[in-house]
Amino acid sequence: MSAKYEKNYFSSDFTLGILGGGQLGKMLLYETRKFDIRTKVLDASDEAPCKIACDQFVLGSLMDYDTVIDFGQDVDVLTIEIENVNLDALEQLEENGKTVYPPTRALRTIQNKAKQKLFYVDNGIPTAPFSRFAYKSEINDSIANGALEFPFIWKAAQFGYDGQGVKVVRKLEDLEALPTGECIAEKMIDFKNELAVIVCRNPNGEVRTYPVVEMEFHPEANQVEYVICPARIDDKVARKAQEIALKVSEKIGHIGLLAVELFQTQDDEILVNEVAPRPHNSGHYSIEASYTNQFEQHIRAILNLPLGNTQSKVAGIMVNLVGAENHTGEVLYEHMEEILALDGVTPHIYGKKQTRPFRKMGHVTIVNQDLAKAREIAQQVKETIKVISKQDG
Repeated sequence: MSAKYEKNYFSSDFTLGILGGGQLGKMLLYETRKFDIRTKVLDASDEAPCKIACDQFVLGSLMDYDTVIDFGQDVDVLTIEIENVNLDALEQLEENGKTVYPPTRALRTIQNKAKQKLFYVDNGIPTAPFSRFAYKSEINDSIANGALEFPFIWKAAQFGYDGQGVKVVRKLEDLEALPTGECIAEKMIDFKNELAVIVCRNPNGEVRTYPVVEMEFHPEANQVEYVICPARIDDKVARKAQEIALKVSEKIGHIGLLAVELFQTQDDEILVNEVAPRPHNSGHYSIEASYTNQFEQHIRAILNLPLGNTQSKVAGIMVNLVGAENHTGEVLYEHMEEILALDGVTPHIYGKKQTRPFRKMGHVTIVNQDLAKAREIAQQVKETIKVISKQDG
């Protein structure tokens, strides 16, 4: 083994810090426990899914400068499982000599959707046409003078997550209930498919891409319902999607994982929608379907270890488990036994005790040698399992 890989992370006093204690962090911890890597996690909820699996849990706000500074003092490498963190604190930790991956400069571009879109334009990366507004009220002026036409996609510049902060605007009244701050208005794209490519990169410059996946979204919640790997698209389109994702990765300079969400237009052009610099919903299928799952790959990348094989062993489909409409309260998973009786089905329950409509509570992976069969079973899973509340059940 060359000198560049000699650092001993395993069964040692090395500590990996993770900002965010949600389900992505919990799934990262499956891999750190496999490797016996010591972990410390910061989250604002005392019921965070990560709490049961990390070596040290710290309760506190990811957006509070002093809290993040204090948290980062005694870790060796710091990473994130959510973008909404205090970047000034991370930048200060970097200046103090701490290793932070992804680097703060990449996070500054990604955290603000307006900056992210301008980054694509500046770097010749294809993306949907858009307008940037400092305040929502400016949109009305833009509509009045003919510079903006219905329908369009409104996106909050910051703090959107899991379908929040995104709205299709078809008429003036649709704007009324939206937040007033910085936002973008994006042209609606007539697309065939929504695709995603996960790119992984380590500090040595090794880069791997996962196969292109296809995403099917819930029309109301704007959340992914199904992720299908491999995407049911032409090989030329798949190559174009991977090439564009690699260009985004190179220009943005991330370390770790970068999930690049894409539109395939009716004439097979590829447009970048947005990116996430962390493990991502579009890669959950990889836990059962890939040689190296996305969470292990993120750990390998941020610790500058050799990257693993990103190819699939088998076709994989992921179904999101979200809280049923009209159900709020202590969670109950109905018909779990029925889905466990199906071939190739593995549920992942995130450990959130309270459900509410469309809250991500878990996911189910379906693997099969035959993609069409996997999709058929996925539909069966979706129609069978119910995430409800005990008092409403």
